[in-house]
Amino acid sequence: MQAPLSGVRILDLSAVVSGPMATGILADQGADVIKVETQGGDLTRRVGPIQGDMTSLFATINRGKRSIVLDLKQAEARSILRELVEKADVLVENFRPGAMARLGFAYEQVKVWNPRIVYLSISGFGQTGPYSGYRVYDPVIQAVSGFADAHPDPDTQEPRLLQTLMCDKITALTAAQAITAALLGRQASGEGCRIELSMLDAALSFLWPEALYNHSILDKPPAPVPEFGARQKLWRCKDGWFAMIAPQDEEFAGICRVFGKPELMQDSRFANMMLRRDNIDAWRAVLEPIAAEQLVRPFVERLAAEGVPVGHVNFKADLADDPQIRHNESLMESDYPDLGRVRAPRAAARFDQQPADPARLAPHLGEHTRAILAELGRIGEAAEALFASGAVR
Repeated sequence: MQAPLSGVRILDLSAVVSGPMATGILADQGADVIKVETQGGDLTRRVGPIQGDMTSLFATINRGKRSIVLDLKQAEARSILRELVEKADVLVENFRPGAMARLGFAYEQVKVWNPRIVYLSISGFGQTGPYSGYRVYDPVIQAVSGFADAHPDPDTQEPRLLQTLMCDKITALTAAQAITAALLGRQASGEGCRIELSMLDAALSFLWPEALYNHSILDKPPAPVPEFGARQKLWRCKDGWFAMIAPQDEEFAGICRVFGKPELMQDSRFANMMLRRDNIDAWRAVLEPIAAEQLVRPFVERLAAEGVPVGHVNFKADLADDPQIRHNESLMESDYPDLGRVRAPRAAARFDQQPADPARLAPHLGEHTRAILAELGRIGEAAEALFASGAVR
């Protein structure tokens, strides 16, 4: 089977995580992604475990792409970029608002050169507005979007940052979906479009349904209820932890059977989901000492057998050995000449008859510059002159 995005060419002018991860998803689905980098390369080439110009972070979100280095301060480099734009199906950028226009590549101009192009602009807060000029990285959006308040410190209730690039990655997933939707729409209309996507809007859309449901009904709002999952905590065993939740009566009954406390099912304080939520501290106080005497894996298996939604806590170093992850073949290893073996998740969406390809590596800085120039007819002395001037690398 041909990969679903085979034949689609994406010009990736983005950097760090949100844009590169989005185009990385599309590269996994068959798109030809040309990553345009500066002389210094993407910042993620220097973030995390590193060998030469490659890090594990960069390798994970840029596999299967081609890299060309252009110094866009030079007219010759901008001329090359224009030729690439004219042949592209998609352009992705996450410069600060106004930067593309200053380079001469605003959507209005690009659309003249290539009316079918899908042009995605990612920003932190939006192209306009009071925060539009701010420099932004993921923690900034966690703060402003409400993420930090939605995940407070369990003891102090002070807002707290998540220790992962949540907003960057949410934006990446949103961007990948928007691009494929625009490509589908282009099949009907014959025209491209501009997509504006802010990290703030992506984070709000992701967070809102349950984390802000107390702030949604504006006319005659009902009494607020605890935020979904706000009182959920892990359960501790002798040798580890597990997560367990039982909103349905039969699930709570399963918990009571495994813990050897069937009398809890008859306790009026725990008669339904809402009461169990309001009185969670009471039934946890009964069950926590029992859990603390158990071995986590067999205890989780007993709970699962009774229909209880449950899962043990995997530590990061142990993920590759988890039996379900191994069964799913969720992780794959790729051989890099300088990094050696690199483990990373395979594409989460699996298309029939399109196996994962561990040979699709992330590019070294400027690894494909000559090949891409040759596709544009820039060979021999013409290409050497570009390298000599520093317009390309």
